[in-house]
Amino acid sequence: MDHFQYKNGTLHAEDVAIPDIAAAVGTPFYVYSTATLTRHYNLFTEALSPLPHLVCFAIKSLSNVAVLKTLGNLGAGMDVVSGGEYLRAKAAGVPGDRIVFSGVGKTREEMRLALTGGIRQFNVESEPELRALSEVATSLGVTAPITIRVNPDVDARTHEKIATGKKENKFGIPIARASEVYAEAARLPGLQVIGIDVHIGSQLTELEPFEQAYLKVADLTRRLRSEGHTITRLDLGGGLGIPYTRTNDAPPLPTDYGALIKRTVGDLGCEVEIEPGRLISGNAGILVSKVIYVKNGEGRDFLILDAAMNDLVRPSMYGAHHDIVPVAEPPVAAPTQEFDVVGPVCETGDTFAKGRDLPLVAEGDLVAFRSAGAYGAVMASEYNTRPLIPEVLVNGDHFAVIRARPSFDEILNRDTIPAWL
Repeated sequence: MDHFQYKNGTLHAEDVAIPDIAAAVGTPFYVYSTATLTRHYNLFTEALSPLPHLVCFAIKSLSNVAVLKTLGNLGAGMDVVSGGEYLRAKAAGVPGDRIVFSGVGKTREEMRLALTGGIRQFNVESEPELRALSEVATSLGVTAPITIRVNPDVDARTHEKIATGKKENKFGIPIARASEVYAEAARLPGLQVIGIDVHIGSQLTELEPFEQAYLKVADLTRRLRSEGHTITRLDLGGGLGIPYTRTNDAPPLPTDYGALIKRTVGDLGCEVEIEPGRLISGNAGILVSKVIYVKNGEGRDFLILDAAMNDLVRPSMYGAHHDIVPVAEPPVAAPTQEFDVVGPVCETGDTFAKGRDLPLVAEGDLVAFRSAGAYGAVMASEYNTRPLIPEVLVNGDHFAVIRARPSFDEILNRDTIPAWL
C-alpha cells in the first residue's frame, strides 16, 4: 500500500496535489510520502515482535537525510556501506549504536571514521578486512564489535545483478570456512565477535531462499557456540521485494517474513537485525515527469518525457518495470495507445518502456512513475549535463524540497580549468 492516490481526478501524494508540487519545483522531480515510509517501517517492527530486534534501513536505497531522519525518529537503525552513508546517518541524528557498517571494500579511513564516531557493528566480509580492522582498532585503543558475513551459496532467484548469496558472488566468506575465520577473529586483538551476518540479494519475491539461508545460519550459530564463540546477534540482511506492477502476483508480506524468521532462528536467544531498504522506500516514492513530445514513428509511437535514464536508471540497467500513470485521472474505459516511453538523453538505452499501453496523453501533461522511491534518486547522475532533479517530502498536506535542483552555474563551477589553458 502507498499514499499516492487519485482524489477529485488528480493524483495526490497524501493530501498534496502533484500538479501543485510541479508548479513549485518544475519537472522532473521525486516525491516521497512520510505516511508510507512510516507504515512500511512499522510493518517490520510489528512483524519481528516480540523478538529483540533492530530494523536497520538500507541507506543505499534512498539516502536523503530528511528521509533518514524521518525513519531515525521512529527508532530505525541504519545499514551503511560507505563513509559517506555513515556521515549521512549521523547528520540525520542517528546514534552510532544504531548504525551497522556493511560492504566488501571498507577502507581503513572508513573504519577509523566509524570507530571514532560510534558504531553498532562492522559486518566483516573477508579475512584481509578482518586483519585491517584489527590494526585500525588496536591503533585507536578501542574494540570493534563484529559479525562476519557468511555466503550460504543460496540462489535468491532474483536479477543476476542484485543476487549476493551464491558462491560466485563477491560477498562474504564461504559458510564452509566459517569456523576457521571465526577462530582467527577471536585471536586478533581489537575485535569482539558478537554475531553472524548474511544477505542473499535484493527484490526477492518468495520466502524459500530466505528459509534456506536462515536454516544454515541457525546451524552455524550452534556450531560456533560449541566452538567457544559468543553469538548474540544475527544480522539477516534485507531483500524482500515489492510489487512493481498492480497485479495479484505480489511478494510475501513482512508478516510472513517475520514468521519465517521466528520459525528458523527464533529459538536461538539472539537479537535479530534486518536491513530492508526497497520495501520501506520503494513504494514511498514516485518520479513525476512532463511530456515534451508525442512522436509518431514508423510502426511505433514515442512518448518523449523530460525525465531520462540519468534520473531513473533502473529500466535501462536492469530492464526493470515501473507502472507509468497520468497525473490527471483518465475516465473509466478511456481509450489507450501503445507507446515506447523514452527520455531526451542521446542513448537508445534511454527507454523506460516499450510497447506500453497507456491512456492518451498530450504535450505538457504530467505522468508519474510508481514505485520509484528505491534506487531512483540515489543512482541518478548528471549525464548529458542534466542537473540532478529535486527531491520533495510530503507530510499530510505539507511538502518541502529536501534536495534542490542545482543551477547550471553550480554544475559548471565545479569544473576547474588548469593554468596552462
